[in-house]
Amino acid sequence: MTTLNVTCATCGTVNRVPRERLMDKAICGSCKNPVIAYRAVTVNESNFDNYVLKTDLPVVVDFWASWCAPCVAFSPIFEQAATGWEPRVRFVKVDADSTPALSKRFGIRSIPSLLFFYKGKVIEQRQGSMPGGLFDQWLEKQTNDLGV
Repeated sequence: MTTLNVTCATCGTVNRVPRERLMDKAICGSCKNPVIAYRAVTVNESNFDNYVLKTDLPVVVDFWASWCAPCVAFSPIFEQAATGWEPRVRFVKVDADSTPALSKRFGIRSIPSLLFFYKGKVIEQRQGSMPGGLFDQWLEKQTNDLGV
């Protein structure tokens, strides 16, 4: 039985979850809520590493800002994708204005910026918004290339 480190969408605790239990609404050992929320999780500088770098799941991170029209237009596409793709891929949102250290750390120069992480490493980076179908194709390519 293979176990995965998966960060709870509610409290941020890293849980060890058997791979086959991910779809069975695995419960967090700390807060007793489902580990997978089927929605994007908003993170900040203090919990980014737990949600993105310490999980064994692929993670797509959306660096955005509330004043950015393309970011606001892309937000429902990102949220909708989370409902269909989790737990295969975890979805995380980062407000670039309130997390300048994260933006600097990952070289974010324009928003929206999408970073696809796997096992703590940036696998792919893309700037700009995209329609839902193209976003799904992009996610499919990333996961297929990784074999996950």
